[in-house]
Amino acid sequence: MENTGFWIKNEAGQVQFKGGKNDWSEAAEIAGSCPHFLEDYEGEIVAEEARSCYNCRFRRWTAASFVCLKALKE
Repeated sequence: MENTGFWIKNEAGQVQFKGGKNDWSEAAEIAGSCPHFLEDYEGEIVAEEARSCYNCRFRRWTAASFVCLKALKE
């Protein structure tokens, strides 16, 4: 796996959040400065803070964390 700051590139080549499913403050901090953040549909919101990677439409859950469909695409 390749380590790229907040992210790990997994074996499938996906950009996975290395904070797992419970790093609420880090996920909010990243989303706060992310130009791609788009709030997900109401039924998919899981974090109390609205602007969080956990609430982003481009987040896809994995067994241990989530992958970001927009991270490191620039």
